[in-house]
Amino acid sequence: MPLRGEVVYLFAFDVGREVLGEAAGPPFARRGGPADPRRRKTVPADDLLYRPFHVGLPFEPASVGDSPVSLDARVYDAGVIAVAARLPFTADRPDDLRRLHAPRTTGGEPLAAVAGRVCERVRAALGDALRGPTETRGPEAYTVFAFAHLGGEGDAGRWVDDHRAEVGGLLADLDPASLSESHLADTLRLRCSLERTDAVVIDWDAAVAVDLAGGVGEVIDVLEVANLQLLEWKVHDAVLDRHLNRAYDHFARRPGVFSFGWGRVLRELRQLRTDTARLTDEVSNISKFVGDWYLARVYQAARERFHLDGWRASLDHRLSQLDRVYGAMQADANDRRMLWLEVLIVLLIAVELLLNLFVRRG
Repeated sequence: MPLRGEVVYLFAFDVGREVLGEAAGPPFARRGGPADPRRRKTVPADDLLYRPFHVGLPFEPASVGDSPVSLDARVYDAGVIAVAARLPFTADRPDDLRRLHAPRTTGGEPLAAVAGRVCERVRAALGDALRGPTETRGPEAYTVFAFAHLGGEGDAGRWVDDHRAEVGGLLADLDPASLSESHLADTLRLRCSLERTDAVVIDWDAAVAVDLAGGVGEVIDVLEVANLQLLEWKVHDAVLDRHLNRAYDHFARRPGVFSFGWGRVLRELRQLRTDTARLTDEVSNISKFVGDWYLARVYQAARERFHLDGWRASLDHRLSQLDRVYGAMQADANDRRMLWLEVLIVLLIAVELLLNLFVRRG
């Protein structure tokens, strides 16, 4: 019996500082996906999971070969539009799916280009609800191979063990026979499972998600969140890098007598720190999985694989560097002001002495 499921291509686009979804109105609605009763039974009555805004817009049809591609989009408060492209598959073995890592549409386009047009349509529909719009750049992409049928095998964990080389090859897009044992061990290290019918293996560029009961949707949602967090940390790290280079340039430039221009730069730094704190809070709140311990484990595995803590530490380090550079720059400006004030005081005293001398002689 063949393997069946779908490949879910996740694309996250940074489009602005924040999105006020409630101000957008239709076709945007904040709602969650269908709950999996097996996993939701231990969740508190007050469901505190973050819910993005779903987009109720029709999108242009696309297909890969004879298979149609379904497209949907969601909007996150942190200024991110997430596009998902779903491609159904049937295969005899996992290695047959390697060709679906970067498929092109029937028209010869990569799916990232199709997702980009979806993003632009959603962005246009947001209108004034999008605050602080930025230039849309290439997406942060991630691929999930979601299996709903394993050819008769009823134990997902056992299937992963029996096909560990092919699963590793599928995730790395490499010939399974060429993979080393150490690579396979590292790939399968970040693996989660709740019941015998499900399993998730998370790698850097792709994941394998198996759920024979059809509840893989929430796992894909978690991976989407981790992927967009990676995007936001990367984007803001680049912003801080530009400001840090600018700080070095300002510090190297000889200031004027009173250096009024530096006050504007320091105000920009304070605004940048405020924006960074807001972004960090919003992006971190997206990953709240209160009470749903299984989804929390999946997220922790994705966070480790994506090195999200390292990116967060990099942001904090760059902010502290900015503080030190601008602090030194402000101190240097103050020293120059004090020097010129002392010179002016000496000149005033000299003028007063000269005036007194002329008055006495007169």
